[in-house]
Amino acid sequence: MAVEVQTLDPKIVETLSGISTATLTTVLLKKGLRNVWMRGTKPLRAGQPRLVGRAFTLRFVPAREDLATPESWSSPISTRSAFEAMPEGCIVVADAMGVTDAGIFGDILCARMAKRNVAGLVTDGVVRDGAGVLGTGLPVWCQGNAAPPSVAGLTFVSWQEPVGCGGVAVFPNDVVVVDDDGAVLIPQALLDTVAGLAAEQEAQESWIMGEVENGASLPGLYPPNAENKARYEASRKKS
Repeated sequence: MAVEVQTLDPKIVETLSGISTATLTTVLLKKGLRNVWMRGTKPLRAGQPRLVGRAFTLRFVPAREDLATPESWSSPISTRSAFEAMPEGCIVVADAMGVTDAGIFGDILCARMAKRNVAGLVTDGVVRDGAGVLGTGLPVWCQGNAAPPSVAGLTFVSWQEPVGCGGVAVFPNDVVVVDDDGAVLIPQALLDTVAGLAAEQEAQESWIMGEVENGASLPGLYPPNAENKARYEASRKKS
């Protein structure tokens, strides 16, 4: 049975929208999680906004000729059915096994996602109808474009189950943050902790950058020693 997507606290969205994926990977590393950046998830269009959303997962397996056919698109277990279960604001995470010679979705399917107010699409595969996909306005992170349809290399099998995307385990309702550096996974159970720590680190690094721009040297500043931590804390109290 498909997992229902949980509502994401708007305050968490606001906080994480101001934090880079680079900062998040550092915070997650400090929490012991090293494998959270999805390989191959590059912005299809430069300058796409940073997005935050619950993961809505899709899973493909290698193509099998009796299953991966155009007729399969009308099956109850199909991407077409999965799309109608996608809630507003989710980030679709599609496990395409890194296949780059068959596009998982084209312009029509991406237009449907956009119409359902899906926040964005993240996949370790590729899309087709590249110009059309860009025209839908749906933010996409992927490995690029390919003309052949998904059934040329993949078989769609399920949605809202654990998947592997870009070498990262993604479970439904985990949180995904994407920006120009790609997609980062925040486990659902760590969401509040990571958001708090990341906001603090972002503030501290902003202060450090200001010091660097004023000519400060790096030793003892990045990372800050006790003296510079005290200076940073004092600056926070003034603001």
